[in-house]
Amino acid sequence: MSLTRKSFLNMVGAAAFAIGSGTAALAQEVTLNLHQFLPAQANVPKLVLDVWADNVEEASGGRIKVDRYPSMQLGGRPPELMDQAIDGVADIVWTVVGYTPGRYPSTEVFELPFMMTDARAMSSAYWQMFEKHMKDTEFKDVHILGTWVHGPGMIHTNTEVKTPADMAGLKIRGGSRTVNTLLEKMGSTPVGMPVPAVPEGLSKGVIDGTTIPWEVTGALKVPELVGNHTEFEGNALYTLTFVLAMNKDRYESLPADLQKVIDDNSGLEFSIFAGGTQADSDGPARQAAVDNGNNIVTVSGGDLEAWRTAAQPIYDEWVADMESKGIDGQALIDEARALMDAYEG
Repeated sequence: MSLTRKSFLNMVGAAAFAIGSGTAALAQEVTLNLHQFLPAQANVPKLVLDVWADNVEEASGGRIKVDRYPSMQLGGRPPELMDQAIDGVADIVWTVVGYTPGRYPSTEVFELPFMMTDARAMSSAYWQMFEKHMKDTEFKDVHILGTWVHGPGMIHTNTEVKTPADMAGLKIRGGSRTVNTLLEKMGSTPVGMPVPAVPEGLSKGVIDGTTIPWEVTGALKVPELVGNHTEFEGNALYTLTFVLAMNKDRYESLPADLQKVIDDNSGLEFSIFAGGTQADSDGPARQAAVDNGNNIVTVSGGDLEAWRTAAQPIYDEWVADMESKGIDGQALIDEARALMDAYEG
């Protein structure tokens, strides 16, 4: 046997031994990609998603690495994010549930007008009801890591809005089926548009305004594009639902101890943290609009009644729609309110 051939066989044997003895460790080195639609510097990626990813990496002792892809860098459009998680195009996605209208109907209970007083309370109720009603039904094709809502939804427009009548004829971007229905009740024309498209829509006059919470206005430069903002005292005019979702096969392929790392950083407490963090970011963003000299209308007291009256039919229509799908909508409303009251109590 030549020296060259002998050396080669020795090298192969050593490599085989190294691979064999290290297989368990190598198999547990995991890289997960996290895909979402906002710029990396926006509040949710910076204050929620990065915190989650950093915590997972640290808790895994570096065995899990989370690569973050903002602004749809892995391709596709925001409404495709949920399917990307289901199909494995992305390992993990953060998305607005309302980007896929009617597909996850039970979540809409949290988007009904004037339902929310506190984002933490509602995010808590959302997770509890997800586990009870949605986990093995509407969301059975994906592994959900968190469910939450943003702070109070409001209206940002190029003209002053104080009453529902002021909404008549305006083209307003709505973020979900329920919000679009609300806009229609106010006499507006709802325009379906993912959040990243809002600045261009406003600057080109495609829309006269948008429905978003305060916290995302800074990243979208909204206070520079419109001069009027309408907020509501007490219960929020509306809110949107979010999920952090993971490909089911990817999750199940992880070793049990790494699944536990994911589990320990997900669920009820994470959902409350995420919703609360978004709501806490409303204050600084609102102050930026004040500093810009913008006109902020706060609808309060007796002025709220006209808005509530205009929105009330949405409840009856939604309950009837849920009934046609075999879902007890009124029971979901009652349960959500009870869970939120219990949290706040």
